[in-house]
Amino acid sequence: MAYRPSKKFKKTLLGSGAVVVLAALNAPAAVSFASEKYHAYKIAQPGYKKKYGSWGGVSVPDGARINAIHAALLHTGKVLLIAGSGNNQKNFDAGTFDTVLWDPVKNTFKKIPTPEDFFCAGHSQLPDGRLLVAGGTARYEVLDGGVKKAGGGMRVKNESPDKAVTLKKGTRFRSPSGVEYVTTTDVTVPKAKREFEISYFKSGQMKPWKTKVTAAEARVFVEAVEEGPQGLTTEAAQYEVVGLKGEQADNVYGLAQKLTTEKQDFQGIKAAYEFDPKAEKYIPVAPMKDARWYPTLVGLQDGKVLAVSGLNDVGDVVPGDNEIYDPVTKKWSKGPFRYFPTYPSLFLTKGGKLLYTGSNAGYGPAEKGRAPGLWDLKTNKFTTLPGLTDPDQLETSASLILPPAQAQKVMVLGGGGVGESAKSTARTSIVDLNTDSPTFRDGPALPQGTRYLSSVLLPDDTVFTTGGSRDYRGRGGSDILKAQFYDPAANAFAAAADPTVGRNYHSEALLLPDGRVATFGSDPLFDDKDNTKLGTFEQRIEVFTPPYLHKAGADRPTLGEGPRELDRNGRATFKTKDAGRIAKARLMRPSAVTHTTDVEQRSVALELTRGKDGLTVTVDAPEDRTLVPPGWYMLFVTDDAGIPSEATWVQVKGD
Repeated sequence: MAYRPSKKFKKTLLGSGAVVVLAALNAPAAVSFASEKYHAYKIAQPGYKKKYGSWGGVSVPDGARINAIHAALLHTGKVLLIAGSGNNQKNFDAGTFDTVLWDPVKNTFKKIPTPEDFFCAGHSQLPDGRLLVAGGTARYEVLDGGVKKAGGGMRVKNESPDKAVTLKKGTRFRSPSGVEYVTTTDVTVPKAKREFEISYFKSGQMKPWKTKVTAAEARVFVEAVEEGPQGLTTEAAQYEVVGLKGEQADNVYGLAQKLTTEKQDFQGIKAAYEFDPKAEKYIPVAPMKDARWYPTLVGLQDGKVLAVSGLNDVGDVVPGDNEIYDPVTKKWSKGPFRYFPTYPSLFLTKGGKLLYTGSNAGYGPAEKGRAPGLWDLKTNKFTTLPGLTDPDQLETSASLILPPAQAQKVMVLGGGGVGESAKSTARTSIVDLNTDSPTFRDGPALPQGTRYLSSVLLPDDTVFTTGGSRDYRGRGGSDILKAQFYDPAANAFAAAADPTVGRNYHSEALLLPDGRVATFGSDPLFDDKDNTKLGTFEQRIEVFTPPYLHKAGADRPTLGEGPRELDRNGRATFKTKDAGRIAKARLMRPSAVTHTTDVEQRSVALELTRGKDGLTVTVDAPEDRTLVPPGWYMLFVTDDAGIPSEATWVQVKGD
C-alpha cells in the first residue's frame, strides 16, 4: 500500500514557508527540500525504527572534542578515546597529546593526562581489565619534495663490554668528509657482549683464555645539520660521535649506508603503558625492544599479548621481530619471527594458532606479507589459505570472527588497493576453520566497493556494518552513508538506517554495554567532491540504536544478582525473573579498535540451564582459552525475538 503523509506533516511542509516553496515548485532546491523533509519524517516513525534502527548524535562539550584515532571499551562501561597528537603535527611539535574517557550512561567526558604520543599505537585488553597501549609516534613523515636535509638510519655501535652508552637527542655524528648529522631522539646502546674462549694444548693442558668481544648495536634516525647536496650519501661509512674522548670515542661510533632527501616515513616509539580503568590513568611498564608505529597487539590464550609489525625508529617496517608482553612481569620477551605489513588483522583461533586474514592498514611492499594464512606460534609455521577474491585489495578491509566463535568462521569485508590506490572492492569472503582444508569462499557482496568499513558484532548474532568510503581517505567526496546487517545464518545482508556522519580513515565503531553501537572519528583528505578543500577531522560522535531495542521498548530480559566472575568450570548462576523467556546467552569481548582493525571483539555462545524454580539461569562457557581468552566480557542474554538484556560484566580467569 502506498505511504500517505499525515495532515500534520502536510501542514509542516506548507506552513509559513508555503509561498517560498510554491514559488519555486519546479526548482531543484524545492524538490530537495521536500525530499529531505519527507526522509526525516519517515525515519522518525516507530515502524521504520523497528525494522532499520535509528541514529542519534551525542552532545560533546568543546573541551572534550578530540581526534579519536583509537577507541576501547573498558569493563567500567566507559570508552577510552585516544588521539595522541591526533594526526596534527602542530600538536606533536607542542607535545600536546590527548585522551578522553567517555561515560555513555551519564554522557560525561574526562580528559586523561597522556604521557606519550599514542597516535597510531597498538592496544589489547588484558586479563585484569587494564588496556595495554604500546607504540606510537616519534616523528611525523616528511613527504617527497619537503625533505630539505639529508637523513636516514644510523647504526650506533658500542664495543665496550663494561658499560652501556646513552646518546641524547641532538648528538652529532661526523662523516669522514666532515659532514655532520644530528640525532632526532635519544638512543641507548647496550654494552658489548664479552665471551671467553677456552682451548687446550695437545698435552691436554689448558691454554690461556682468549676474550672475544661482540659490539652491541642500536638504531637512531639522523639528519644533516645543514641543507644541501653535501649531506647526500649512498656509500657505507663510519661516523665519529662528536664530543666523545679517548677510549669511549674508539668504542662508540656510527655506521650508515644511505642518507638521502627521499620521503621520510613516520617513526615509532618503544613506550608501553597499561591504562587502569579504576584509577583512570596510564601506568608505565617496560618498553618494547623495537619501536612500533601502526602495530597490532593480539591477546593470546595465556593472557599474554603478541606485538606484531609497525614502523620502527628509523621509519622502516619492522622486518619480523615480534615480541610478547607478560602482564604478570610487565616485561617483553622475544616472539616468533615473521613479517607482516602494518596493522595486520590477527585472530586467536581454536587450538592457539593465529589467523591472518590479509587485512592490514598499509605500510609495506605490495608483494610481501599480504597472503592470508594460519600461523602456528609454537613451530613458527605459516600455512597460506587459498580462495580469496580480490587479494590485491585487502588494505583497509575489515575482518572479524563471526558469531558464535565456536563456529570458527572468519569474514573479510571490502578493502582497497595498496597505498593511495583508488581501487575498492565490494567483496566479502568467509573461511571455515573447522574444515580439513580451510578455503576462503565468497559471501554476499557489499552494496559497493568499500574501504574503512566498520564491522561490529551484535548480541543477537548479527554483524552491523557501517560507513567507509569508495576511495582512499574519502577522496572525491566518496564517503558512503550506508549501513547494513549481515546475518551469518542466512548468509545475507539487510539494510539498516543510514548514518548521517561520514566515516573513513581513522574512524572506529564499537558495541556499548546497552546494546547500541557508537561511532567515532574520520580523517578525510578533502571535504569536497572536487578535492579542493582540505579535510577536517570529524569530532562528532554518532550512536546507532539497533531495531531490537526499538522492538523491546522497556521490556528487555534482565539478569539479576550473580557472580562477577565465572568459576573454574566456566559457570555462573544468576537470579532473573525472565528465566522462562531467555533463549540464548553470549559472552562478548569488548573492542579495542583503530584503523578498521579490531582483533579483540568476539562473541562466544554459552550453554544455558534454567533453574527448577524458574527464577535462575546458569550459563556455561567453554573452558578452552583459545576460544575464550582470559579477561572481562559483556554477558548478554536474549529472548526468542533477539531482544538482548543490558550487559552484565563478568571476568574469565586464566588457567
